[in-house]
Amino acid sequence: MRLFRLVKIISVSLKYGLDQMILSNEPTGRLAWLSRYRRRFDEPAGARLRQALESLGPIFVKFGQMLSTRRDLLPPAIAEELARLQDRVPPFPTEEALAQLHAAYGKPVDEVFARFDRQPVASASIAQVHFAQLPDGTEVAVKILRPGIAPVITHDLALLDAAATVLEKVWPEGRRLKPREVVAEFSKYLRDELDLMREAANCSQLRRNFKDSELLVVPEVHWDWCATNVMVMERMKGIPISQLDKLRADGIDLKALSRAGVEIFFTQVFRDGFFHADMHPGNIFVATEGPARGRYIALDFGIIGTLNDSDKKYLATNFLAFFQRDYRRVALAHIEAGWVPAHTRVDEFEGAIRAVCEPIFDRPLKDISFGKTLLRLFQTARRFEMEVQPQLVLLQKTLLNIEGLGRQLDPDLDLWKTAKPFLERWMNDQIGWRALVNQLKNEAPDWAGTLPQLPRLIHQHLTAPHSDALPAQVARLADETRRQNRWIAAMAGLLAVLIGLEAWRWLH
Repeated sequence: MRLFRLVKIISVSLKYGLDQMILSNEPTGRLAWLSRYRRRFDEPAGARLRQALESLGPIFVKFGQMLSTRRDLLPPAIAEELARLQDRVPPFPTEEALAQLHAAYGKPVDEVFARFDRQPVASASIAQVHFAQLPDGTEVAVKILRPGIAPVITHDLALLDAAATVLEKVWPEGRRLKPREVVAEFSKYLRDELDLMREAANCSQLRRNFKDSELLVVPEVHWDWCATNVMVMERMKGIPISQLDKLRADGIDLKALSRAGVEIFFTQVFRDGFFHADMHPGNIFVATEGPARGRYIALDFGIIGTLNDSDKKYLATNFLAFFQRDYRRVALAHIEAGWVPAHTRVDEFEGAIRAVCEPIFDRPLKDISFGKTLLRLFQTARRFEMEVQPQLVLLQKTLLNIEGLGRQLDPDLDLWKTAKPFLERWMNDQIGWRALVNQLKNEAPDWAGTLPQLPRLIHQHLTAPHSDALPAQVARLADETRRQNRWIAAMAGLLAVLIGLEAWRWLH
């Protein structure tokens, strides 16, 4: 099977002239002998690459979609073409869907659901969706994994990895662009999408994060009916975000909707560090009935991005420096994070960043593209050998989706004006007194457990004949105690300063 698949990939590549794209970007001359076979094509390279991926099937379409987000690696024209790829495939037969459900539940579907619609309402490369009704009358959507998709994915991923290996060897740029790491990143997200229990958990977490939200509605997961190949969730009723005429006819305020989308994005990223990373128009609806009317509805939770405290600190530092036009601080943040080599000249990197950012402040804010500015920064950093950061790539992709969607709803959307107050509030929580207080609150439970042990630990440490005779656990506690003692001393000093300032202010 793999041999036939390889033959098809080669034939499609030749049909659309992908070999010419490799030749035109291979400066070493190793493949110059192939130039005699060059052919003329009427369409540009990006369009031919998109058509080739569509011909190779849904897995390659999804790979192209992911590549379109890596605009730090691709020329803009090719990235724009790949962004046009649509993950739409014909539905698989109803009999196969029923067989999947029978295998998951151990009994026929009509004994599980009060009603199950045989006609699917949506179909993609990984799964398709049917509407149904639970025995208690609850309306639900049933997502069913496409039968036989796992071996197809395994074969295609193996071929992609082999192609990436060859690319690294024959193309000098290949090693720095790390195509095998890109394929591994794609493989991770794709395999995550194959586990619908994982997607259900993502959905449940996002719903919990936005409980009682006035902006976003997330469906409830019905866990008793979920399995690794079946996800059952609350049926959501609304209008797809792309159908603007219907939204207007229904009286939905599109400008308010565009601002809400920006706030939802920044709330997910900066408050929760847990964000829906596949927010294309097909996954977003708008509620038009009941108390949720006018709110966003999120669907399809297979791809979720996360940010750790280090990522948030990096973003806080960069945003703060950017708003203050402190480009040297932006350059130093990249170097200190290890994302560009330590030997990078700060003044040169600072100058390159200034060239990207400074023109922005001389334009009307509504004309600024936050997403495109971020892309230009990534492309600039690429010249300075910036390391790929997958979590920030997902963030970049989501930001571009949100900005494009927001400006589709409201062409005059001022993303900076909408986002800046939120970012400033968040940075105040991350940098300064509030951050200090929050850290103290987080550390307090550990201190409460360790402080009562201090006298005993100190006595053991002083009376032990050799420090290495201490049990490992006691030694670890002693080390932790010493670290916390430094914190306590620092906090005591800080408290003394604050008391002194307050006393001075009272006396004067």
